[in-house]
Amino acid sequence: MQTIKVFKKIGIVKIALTGILIGLLCVGFAYAQQKGTASEAKSLLSRAVAYYKANGKDKAFAQFNNTKGKFVHSDLYIYVVDPDGNVLSHGADATLIGKSLMDLEDATGKKFIKAIIDDTKVKNKGTMDYKWMNPQTKKIEQKSTFFERIGDVIIICGCYK
Repeated sequence: MQTIKVFKKIGIVKIALTGILIGLLCVGFAYAQQKGTASEAKSLLSRAVAYYKANGKDKAFAQFNNTKGKFVHSDLYIYVVDPDGNVLSHGADATLIGKSLMDLEDATGKKFIKAIIDDTKVKNKGTMDYKWMNPQTKKIEQKSTFFERIGDVIIICGCYK
C-alpha cells in the first residue's frame, strides 16, 4: 500500500513538473515571437515613410505615437527626429517628444543619433549599429537601426540582433 502511495505522489510531481516546464517553454517561445527582425523593421520603416508622404506630418505623427497602432509591431516602433536631434514623434515613449537626443550615447560611448543625422547629410537613408539596453532582457545588446530622411525629418526604426 505504501509503495502505491509513493508512486502516486511521484506521478503527481512528474505531472506538475512537466506542466511547469511546458509553461516555461511557452513563455520563452512567446518572448521569441515578440522580438522583431531586421526585415520587419525595414518593412515597418518603409510603410511609415509611405504613410508620412501620403498623409503629412500631423496625421503621420499621430499614428506613429499610437503605442497600439499600425506602426508598432512586437518590440518594433517608429520614432522621428529633426536634424537637430529633437524627438518629434515616438511610438514607445511619448515622454521623449520634444527632447534632444543629439548627445545620447550607447554603451560604448557612440553618439548614434548624431551619427544618424550626419549620415543623412550624405545620403537620405541608411543603417546604424550600436549597443543599447534591451528593455525586455535588461541586457546590453547589438541593435541595428534603419532610417530615412524626408525633408526636415528623419524616420527611424530599429531592432535587436
